[in-house]
Amino acid sequence: MARRQASRNGGKPPRLKKAKRKGGRSLFSKLVYAGLVLCLWGVIGVGGIVAYYASQLPPIDQLSVPKRPPNIAILASDGSLLANRGETGGRTVNLKELPPYLPKAFVAIEDRRFYDHFGIDPIGIGRAVYRNLAHKGGLQGGSTLTQQLAKNLFLTQERTASRKIQEAILALWLERNYSKDQILELYLNRVYFGAGAYGVEAAAQRYYGKSARNVSLAEAAVLAGLVQSPSRLAPNRNPDRAQARAELVIAAMNELGFITPGMTKTALGTPAEPVRPNGAGSANYAADYVMDVLDDFVGTVESDIVVSTTIEPSMQATAERVLVEELNAKGQKFNVSQGAFVALQPDGAVKALVGGRNYEASQFNRATAARRQPGSSFKPFVYLAAVEHGYTPDTVMEDAPIAYKGWAPKNYDRKYRGPITLRDALALSLNTIAVKLNMEVGPKAVVQTAQRLGISSPLQANGSLALGTSEVTPLELVSAYAAFANGGIGVVPYVISQVKTTDGKLVYKRPTSGGLGRVMDPGVVAQMNEMMHNTFVIGSARKAQVPGWPMAGKTGTTDDYKDAWFVGFTGNLVAGVWLGNDDGALTKNVTGGNLPTEVWHNFMKAALKDQQPVALPGSERFRTPSDVPVAGTGQDPRYASAGEGSWVAPAPQPRRAASREKNFFEKLFGL
Repeated sequence: MARRQASRNGGKPPRLKKAKRKGGRSLFSKLVYAGLVLCLWGVIGVGGIVAYYASQLPPIDQLSVPKRPPNIAILASDGSLLANRGETGGRTVNLKELPPYLPKAFVAIEDRRFYDHFGIDPIGIGRAVYRNLAHKGGLQGGSTLTQQLAKNLFLTQERTASRKIQEAILALWLERNYSKDQILELYLNRVYFGAGAYGVEAAAQRYYGKSARNVSLAEAAVLAGLVQSPSRLAPNRNPDRAQARAELVIAAMNELGFITPGMTKTALGTPAEPVRPNGAGSANYAADYVMDVLDDFVGTVESDIVVSTTIEPSMQATAERVLVEELNAKGQKFNVSQGAFVALQPDGAVKALVGGRNYEASQFNRATAARRQPGSSFKPFVYLAAVEHGYTPDTVMEDAPIAYKGWAPKNYDRKYRGPITLRDALALSLNTIAVKLNMEVGPKAVVQTAQRLGISSPLQANGSLALGTSEVTPLELVSAYAAFANGGIGVVPYVISQVKTTDGKLVYKRPTSGGLGRVMDPGVVAQMNEMMHNTFVIGSARKAQVPGWPMAGKTGTTDDYKDAWFVGFTGNLVAGVWLGNDDGALTKNVTGGNLPTEVWHNFMKAALKDQQPVALPGSERFRTPSDVPVAGTGQDPRYASAGEGSWVAPAPQPRRAASREKNFFEKLFGL
């Protein structure tokens, strides 16, 4: 059959093989065609997916880079940085402000082809895929700096295919609308570095205590390496991991020619050391207070601003140190765990403010927000009201048991001294005399007097007001005492001196005039300071005296030992201490005359060092009996055990006319 077929074809072989070749070409063509069709449908599918996810974004023509939350830089009186506040933790920096190696470090480790790609880097993606599959160098991502910026600006942190597609779309938009340097600058100011730091300036301040403008190459390498995993690579928590990552950054910079071999050797030989927090972080309490009052002066903050304050770094550090040292040394023994300290100039400028033992452990600001009973440290307002009603330091009253509608206040030591001058009664913190004065001039008059000097907390106009049962904050109590230190001018405490934008535009400047105006007659001030000075001579503040300095003040202790105070002043500085427990637990016999007085003395001794003594207002009018000792000249045996917590009776004083005393008892007992 085959031969016959071959014969018919003139001896030629059949065309079967040719048919196979033709069929083969047809199959190849079909495969090519099918491939083209599949690719086309793939492109259409990808395009559809991209279009879908692009539709989930705001219209491109309406897209804009979100405004960076403003930073608030809070400066001390000497211009040093106290703290940054705001959502970012640091101000915006320009690329030209930074050392060249800092931005290059990020390019080297995060996106070495940054200046060559168009927002998406196929080569970088391929390299990352290869290294991940080959397990070379650990898992790597293919996202460019532009894509990372797009994610930070517009998207959430979720890891999904849809987010990656939107990220790529937005990266292309960024590359079209911004230059490479602009994109890099935006990135450096937005990327998260952990610990609440957004942006390279915030990170430099957080980890190295300096501006990003001043970081070394080794520090720059750590910061660049940190963004991969802020929690795992934080230099203050994981220094070994942070350094290992930094060495990879430095090697990459050397490989790309961003730094010289000499710079590489130096950076590797001197690893970066993160700054360690100094002390208890009390400057943050002052910064929080600044933020509490800032809105009153500048309203809504729209851009980065710089707030200059009255806080003096040396005084702030001293106040923190003496408070923490006292609590560490004696807190457990006396069952006292917390404290607050405020120091200000007589014009109301806050120089130091400590709101607690440790800011990291508790951010509650006890100096400004904790209302506690002031105890006997409230008595100067009672005596002031009395002096304004005609009493004098020489007025004699009877220290004897009293009772009022079932209430029988007693002196701290349960003793009574008989006839005594107001000068000595205040110094010895006698409760009976304070209650009598309060009832004679009227509790409402005492409330008005305290409010006139700046006490803003609610005060109860009752008999126990004289013993400090109405709660106040340390800041308002110290501020009220400032009127005694400045000669009778009421003050409103202030901590902000001026506010500027980062480019120097003045937003706010504190006016030279301010405060509450005159609240005491100079003669009254003189009498009050004479009596409060006597607290340092014979009373409960004797051990607080700093030799050579005229001082006045008053201790305070609640009758259940919950709160202990001391507020005192010189002619140039007012300071107050509170000690107690947040939960109201009783201390073990902490009085204003022991621990608070020690804290106050230690602070004032350091704060007044190398300064010339300043006279107390009205001191030229003081009338001090010749037999009353002056601080530093020895102890009067009459008061050898006097003071809050251990008093003895002084020698009897001449009794004054009884008319005022009779009037008091008529009011007290309705006689």
